Amino acid sequence: MAKTTVAAAPRALGTWHALLLCLCGLLWWSGAQAAAQDALPSWNDGAGKQRIVDFVKQVTATGSPGFVPVEQRIAVFDNDGTLWAEQPIYSQFFFVIDQVKAQSPQHPEWKTTEPFKSALAGDLKGVAASGEKGIAQLMAATHAGMTTEAFERNVNEWVSTARHPETHRVFTEMVYQPMLELVHYLRDNGFKTYIVSGGGQDFMRAWATAVYGIPPEQIIGSQGELKFELRDGKPVLMKEARVALIDDGPGKPVGIERFIGRKPIFAFGNSDGDQQMLEWTASGDGARFAGLVHHTDGEREWAYDRQSSVGKLDKALDEATAKGWTVVDMKKDWKVIFPADKK
Repeated sequence: MAKTTVAAAPRALGTWHALLLCLCGLLWWSGAQAAAQDALPSWNDGAGKQRIVDFVKQVTATGSPGFVPVEQRIAVFDNDGTLWAEQPIYSQFFFVIDQVKAQSPQHPEWKTTEPFKSALAGDLKGVAASGEKGIAQLMAATHAGMTTEAFERNVNEWVSTARHPETHRVFTEMVYQPMLELVHYLRDNGFKTYIVSGGGQDFMRAWATAVYGIPPEQIIGSQGELKFELRDGKPVLMKEARVALIDDGPGKPVGIERFIGRKPIFAFGNSDGDQQMLEWTASGDGARFAGLVHHTDGEREWAYDRQSSVGKLDKALDEATAKGWTVVDMKKDWKVIFPADKK
């Protein structure tokens, strides 16, 4: 009897070991499946999320009719209103106003000269009333006549301390958690992610890499002219007041071609300023994804579209409906808006 028991023990242990390994395998598989399904945890399950996941599966599955080689997996994102908040005015304009205030002691004439007078008073309506010419004056005064290194320092100092006037959060906390997840999800699946924005390229490059994980060379925005100079024997690039590219509206496809050289297969925007970028992306062969963030949540963020003076979404929304682009309803599709809202 003893011999039988001893002989049976190894077999029993072997059986339990096999079962344990099987159980561990099942647990790992379940965890992997859950992780795959939870790649966008701040998105509610719905048509928008499903379209994104289905598209990524289609273009990354080897042997799939819609398979796209890694080098062609280009995704482009607008920034203002798509990756971070843009109300009541673009964040860069808050930076401009603060820079006017900081530099005003050297310019006493600004106290009586528009649009500087309105900027110094914090009068956003007065600044807006000055139109494109007035805004260009403010941009030239605060962005030009300095080296690129000095401008970057100014932006970094501002971003580290400035707070949104309504939410009182630092501006880099005003990014959208669901879109951060989307950017990472695409990169995890072999996409190269770019920002293509009407905002200032140098302004975004100063902070966006740390926030989005997108390197400076993949950040395309509106640009001023640069001039090479030697100062005290050291080469520098000086920022000039002349405009090199307005990376908005029809300027976005131009910027994409000029700096990327490939037509994207995936594009996300939120306004009529992104319409041409979405059209350009959707016009290519094979699988294509064109998406819009629709600001519908007046409680957690802001609700605006066709009548908004900032981030107006009108013609692009009509085209999205007509052509079957994906429109993400912020109120319905996102569990949380900002990273700090996560529980």
